[in-house]
Amino acid sequence: MNALVIFSLLAVLMLTGMPISISLGLTVLTFLFTLTQVPLESVALKLFTGIEKFEIMAIPFFILAGNFLTHGGVAKRMINFAASMVGHWYGGLGLAGVLACALFAAVSGSSPATVVAIGSILLPAMVKAGFPNKFGAGVIATSGALGILIPPSIVMVMYSVATNTSVGALFMAGVVPGLALAGVLGGVTWYRAKKFNYPRQPKATWGERWTSFRASVWGLLLIVVVMGGIYTGIFTPTEAAAMSAVYAFICAVFIYKDLSLKDVPRVLLNSANMSAMLLYIITNAVLFSFIMTNENIPQSLADWMMGNGLGVITFLLMCNVLLLLAGNFMEPSSIVLIFAPILFPVAVALGIHPVHFGIIMVVNMEVGMCHPPVGLNLYVASGITKMGITELTVAVWPWLLSMLCFLGVVTYWPDLSLWFPRQLGMI
Repeated sequence: MNALVIFSLLAVLMLTGMPISISLGLTVLTFLFTLTQVPLESVALKLFTGIEKFEIMAIPFFILAGNFLTHGGVAKRMINFAASMVGHWYGGLGLAGVLACALFAAVSGSSPATVVAIGSILLPAMVKAGFPNKFGAGVIATSGALGILIPPSIVMVMYSVATNTSVGALFMAGVVPGLALAGVLGGVTWYRAKKFNYPRQPKATWGERWTSFRASVWGLLLIVVVMGGIYTGIFTPTEAAAMSAVYAFICAVFIYKDLSLKDVPRVLLNSANMSAMLLYIITNAVLFSFIMTNENIPQSLADWMMGNGLGVITFLLMCNVLLLLAGNFMEPSSIVLIFAPILFPVAVALGIHPVHFGIIMVVNMEVGMCHPPVGLNLYVASGITKMGITELTVAVWPWLLSMLCFLGVVTYWPDLSLWFPRQLGMI
């Protein structure tokens, strides 16, 4: 009964158009003061211990690194390198977009940042080369979602905070599925380009490829710094985030010189605003999780499922449906922080690996970012292409369908996610 009251109140507040963070906070406070006898001292203690986590420090650093790279010229150089490698294939510039999004995702950790950085440069070039606007928009809006699956990923840090799962193991678990999804999206791009005979670029010489690689190498090295540092144990994921922020600053200001020192305060302020918003959501989500646990809602759900003989296959199917529905109304960070504390205990009780379940949630978030009405990537792509959301929804459907098929594979093939971290001895 209490669970029904909590979710009904949350749904009503969200339907009024109130931000998720404030809706969460008001739901928690209303429930605490009217329907429970929980001492406020214990609430304050839980709030303090809930956000006193070293992993949370990674969030503002990854956001800062992504902003430095977005405002700098790293994206342009990555696109040139990608185009030199695959531009001569069918749909060459589209394939270059998928590859560039995968590379940029591995240094920014954010899907909207990837869409903005790659899309704002590549989409005008694709239209100029003779590609339909819809084709380019479909490629970039869906490939940009790789930003939350290919590590480092801010959404993975959120999941780690909500469930106490290792960030390093999550990052490594995202590598193989991230590359596989990039391959799937690239395959759809190539097939449609071949089917409709879209233009191809002249094949680049090895000299041109080497030149474009040298120009982009400082940005690409950030992948080595972050992933190599975590893999070798030189630093933790949080320390890797701090290193990436410093490295991105040096790249943008002193190496590429696309950003002047007088622009740095603007980037810092923008990053601080975004970090404050996410940390406020985390704070309220910690209290929401506390109420869920205090009312024994996850435990009751787990007992009900076990008692009715519902196994892993049914539970995962229910999770996918629930998370895809949530993606219609909420952005990824909010979904992870609200649903992970509820679904995670049930998943563990059913024997699902915490890291595998994290990757399933992240892939669900990716799909949610590419479909209406609240698909963040669609709104970002709409701003770049000047296309309406309805028109964009039609444009992305072939790639979106392939992502849904990929979600099914990730859900029921755990080794796709767990093989790499197992090889590294992280799980």
